[in-house]
Amino acid sequence: MFSIGDFARIGRVSIRMLRHYDTVGLLRPAWVDPATGYRYYQAAQLSRLNRLIALKDLGFTLQQVAGVLDDKLSVEELHGMLRLRQAELEAQVVRDRTRLAGVLARIRTIEREGVMPADIVVKSVPAIRVAELSGVAESYESEHIGPVIQPLYPELISRLENAGITLTGPGIAYYELVPDGVRVHASFPVNADPNDTHDFTIVDLPAIDKVATLLHHGPMDDVDSSVQQLARWIEENGYRSVGFTREVYLEYGMGDPSTWVTELQEAIIPA
Repeated sequence: MFSIGDFARIGRVSIRMLRHYDTVGLLRPAWVDPATGYRYYQAAQLSRLNRLIALKDLGFTLQQVAGVLDDKLSVEELHGMLRLRQAELEAQVVRDRTRLAGVLARIRTIEREGVMPADIVVKSVPAIRVAELSGVAESYESEHIGPVIQPLYPELISRLENAGITLTGPGIAYYELVPDGVRVHASFPVNADPNDTHDFTIVDLPAIDKVATLLHHGPMDDVDSSVQQLARWIEENGYRSVGFTREVYLEYGMGDPSTWVTELQEAIIPA
């Protein structure tokens, strides 16, 4: 048998934790010296200790750990629980990173408040035929839009290539309110007719008589600042916006996001 100190060293835990596990009934010593009260453990108890630590590190409470240990958890079952917990933690990391990126973008927006916007051009937009895929986001918040729109473009490109249809212009994103959120449309201009056999949709976007446009430079994480600059200009110049901002991805790809250029188009009418 091993003294509590040796068992703690071998099991890579503290003596204090072994005493606590004894107190709560999770891992009792194999023998306690009645004269000194010293605790002693057997090598076979390392198996229970390893499972105890693994379950605790997976986020289980000690009460839950006790129940699982009493059910004599197998190695295969432990692996399954590990994979499940790993997926949960990875999803939480993604959510936290997205939330952090949103906070940083909001701070940059605040920093740019009061800064005169870059050149804003008012023009008309002709009708255009596009091929598109769409999905529904919970809201217009960046953390909800991004996960919906990002996979749509590579999927649309793949489907267009399979159909032998060539892109004739840069990607266009537009949005519309629907009962369960915001419908996100990811599209590319094409010279093709609608066809029921396609696994994508071909539609004609109508002409817009007057839009206020602003070139946004950099990643779309920072687009809120440019959208708000555009909104201020619209109000200050006697217009009001109509609907969601349309995004035309003039320069966009897998390279350095700081080189991306997106034209923001806001349909306007006199206020």
